[in-house]
Amino acid sequence: MSKNRKVVGYIRVSTEKQDLDKQRHLLLEYAREKQLHINEFVEIEMSSRKSNAARRIDELLEKLQKGDLLLVAELSRLGREMLQVLNIINDLSDKGVEITFIRQPELSTSGGHGKLLAIYGYFAEAERTFISMRVKQGLAAAKAKGVQLGRPNGSRNKHRVLDEHRNTILMYLERGVDLSNVRKLINPDLDRPIFYNSYKHFVQHDPELATAWQAQKS
Repeated sequence: MSKNRKVVGYIRVSTEKQDLDKQRHLLLEYAREKQLHINEFVEIEMSSRKSNAARRIDELLEKLQKGDLLLVAELSRLGREMLQVLNIINDLSDKGVEITFIRQPELSTSGGHGKLLAIYGYFAEAERTFISMRVKQGLAAAKAKGVQLGRPNGSRNKHRVLDEHRNTILMYLERGVDLSNVRKLINPDLDRPIFYNSYKHFVQHDPELATAWQAQKS
């Protein structure tokens, strides 16, 4: 193991059911058995329904670099939704970070389980496809019922690249799809992909979209 390799333990519990100390002990015991030194713990007592920032996932992505190791008790500690978890795994793996799920070693990306990365990537893409299909079916059903789709009354006349996708974005947000994944779902339908900040600006300046987005963080 490289001397510069950082080992970080991630612990998340919901306040009613679990105990931070139990997970910390599990990670420390595993590190002792494998002769690893845990440089830092990232701990959070919060529901998996919260945003990545609230669950300190964004902090993990910033701290961990190529060659580093993340220790987690089990897959479910990273998030509640499958797409959410798969994207976190893919984002970390893209940076060259290995992940060990102590109670589920067969799901780890470390220790010779590299082939799982392709599987995780496949399922993330498949889940996005399923979500996209369900949302498009919902929009088609709404249109058939005569529901008016498009920008809300009173919006400016200036055309924006995401205007025609507004209702699709709203349905994704209402289904709990975070904005980074909304971008991955919408960008293939655009003439030219746009950055996350463009989506963020679009959502923040539409009251209904902003409300749906903020509801994910509450």
